[in-house]
Amino acid sequence: MAAGGSKTIVLFALGANFGIAVAKFAAAAVTGSSAMLSEGVHSLVDTANQGLILLGLSRANRPADAKHPFGYSKELYFWCFVVAVVLFALGAGVSIYEGINKVRHPHAMSDATINYIVLGVAFLLEGFSTFKALQEFNRRYPNLPPLRAIRRSKDPALFAVVLEDIAACTGLIIAFIGVFIADQFGILQADGVASIAIGVILAKTAILMSIEIKALIIGEAATLDVQSGLAAIIAAETGPQGSVKAINEIRTMHLGPEDLLVAASVDFKDGETSQAVEAVTARLEREIKTAYPEVRRLFLEVQSVEAHRAAIAAEVAEHGSAVATSVSVSDSAAGVAVDASAGVSVFEKTKSPASSATVAPTHTTSPKQAGAAGTQPRPNIQARPMSRKNRKRARKAKSNPPA
Repeated sequence: MAAGGSKTIVLFALGANFGIAVAKFAAAAVTGSSAMLSEGVHSLVDTANQGLILLGLSRANRPADAKHPFGYSKELYFWCFVVAVVLFALGAGVSIYEGINKVRHPHAMSDATINYIVLGVAFLLEGFSTFKALQEFNRRYPNLPPLRAIRRSKDPALFAVVLEDIAACTGLIIAFIGVFIADQFGILQADGVASIAIGVILAKTAILMSIEIKALIIGEAATLDVQSGLAAIIAAETGPQGSVKAINEIRTMHLGPEDLLVAASVDFKDGETSQAVEAVTARLEREIKTAYPEVRRLFLEVQSVEAHRAAIAAEVAEHGSAVATSVSVSDSAAGVAVDASAGVSVFEKTKSPASSATVAPTHTTSPKQAGAAGTQPRPNIQARPMSRKNRKRARKAKSNPPA
């Protein structure tokens, strides 16, 4: 559903930008406006970029094969990164070059009225495209500030269109100001200055896009809400009646907007049969994929607490550090919380005077102290209540497993 929404937004933006680009280039050819030429280049680059995003969406849906066993979901991230590069090199580069040339060699526009008409129509189309993109964006990330929502989003196809549309509307306003000053006050350099300003906006937009998409290409973890929900489902197998003794760690990585890889290391209680382990593993996979359909691949590693510690110690010795998402689990009615911090935590069942069953880290050591003591680093764990939404999803998955 999310991918379909992104494709609709991209198609609408592509059609709008292509029509706007043709109108802007025609106006620039008639009037000789540098700002209008920059806006035409901007719209043409946006049109090409949306074509690249559609290409990425199509290629990312290819099924996995022997050469790419995890599929092609990350190809969307690659093509969206190409979009950022094109926006910076062509959109920003051409606009700044044309603006500098116009400032050094100013000349009067022949008929500014055409520019006003084209800019007005373009602003209406770009404004509507921006409204539709923001509407979809706000639907997915309600009650979040725009920049925070962009950083949280795993769908570059959507936030790339949002950023480009916002940059386009801003550029149209700047182009109108530049044309107006040059036309009404005779300051011919204003047209060139507007073109340079448009180029700077495009450069900043491209840099922001590239930073966010780079993180996705490297491999971003799921949001804390999703991690909390995953931990809640696995933690339901702990306790006196459960087969799981401890959750060593849970690691997640987005291969695509709707393609999440989950790897968890758990320690089963001594004496559990292989049939019991298989049953718990199958049940966890069903419940997790029911609650979180974006989880396409789930790997559960059966590993003792001691073996996990030894593996982390070896990783620290080889690479100098071991960073993972630490899991903080509580059996209280509040649910399960996840705290993303450096290090890998191991949790075991303990009794506490304040609670009949709690889960706590076996040890907490700063990296500096760990180096001095010869042990692996442990994070500072802070339990936080699980959100009501994730508690509901976990209960639903537990009570209604798929056939």
